[in-house]
Amino acid sequence: MFYDLNVPYGSDDPEISHTLNFLAELGYTTVALSQTLSGKLPQNLSPPVPPKNAPKGLTILTRLNLTLSDPAQNQRLSNLTQIYDLVALRPTNDKILLNACTNLECDIISLDCSERLPFHFKFKMVSAAISRGIRFEICYGPGVTGSGLEARRNLIGNAMSLIRATRGRGIIVSSEARRALSVRAPWDVINLACVWGLSQERGKEAICEEARKVTALAKLKRTSWRGIIDVVDGGETKAPKAPAPGPKKPQVEAKGDNLKRKASLGSEPTGEEAEKPLSKREMKRRAKKARLGAGDETAT
Repeated sequence: MFYDLNVPYGSDDPEISHTLNFLAELGYTTVALSQTLSGKLPQNLSPPVPPKNAPKGLTILTRLNLTLSDPAQNQRLSNLTQIYDLVALRPTNDKILLNACTNLECDIISLDCSERLPFHFKFKMVSAAISRGIRFEICYGPGVTGSGLEARRNLIGNAMSLIRATRGRGIIVSSEARRALSVRAPWDVINLACVWGLSQERGKEAICEEARKVTALAKLKRTSWRGIIDVVDGGETKAPKAPAPGPKKPQVEAKGDNLKRKASLGSEPTGEEAEKPLSKREMKRRAKKARLGAGDETAT
């Protein structure tokens, strides 16, 4: 299962159907349609609606890319996680990056590696984000199809520095492709990650396992309490089933105090008791009784 968790989409985008069909042909199984916002958030937010002619075997998610330049723009992040399947933050300075790694509620920290980043990655900072379940995203589309050699140089340099800081852990690779020509096949993306410094195994995890973990954790946050307790059964009391229609059995009236009667002293043992083997003590007692009875007969 291959994932591409960043495909830009607008309501008036005529290329989205071709892009989705091409992604399905390349072997991708899950795609996230992303909507990018910056500055003050509007009051009414609605996730992008997938096109009607999307491939049937393709799972389509909704995603919000939020560009942050001010720490005060984080009041509604908890509400955004209930509207979108994925929430990604794109920091523009080191303060926002530190705040996103340690405090802000998000699923992905997305980076535009085709531009020169104004901050450096530190192991302690990125490891704090990974321990919280946040993944770092490298988008290859703007660098591969970007204008000029500068974009490709920035993509390789930024990706190598991020991989060095994270020790190759907690990284996902997405396309951020606005056209079908900007999309690469999954194994081409793995080879591209090997150029950046990831091993082939880590490169495959970047578009398979790590991306799957992001979607699973995001779903757990929406359906559970603080991502810890998931209510599977509410514990409602079920109504007793009605008896099946049919003839009623006659009820026997109980007499007395319903206590069992004790066996009388002179009663004979039942068949089950007679069949039981005699104990040694009982056998000795009967043998003694037989001897005493034989002695009395001889005396007479």
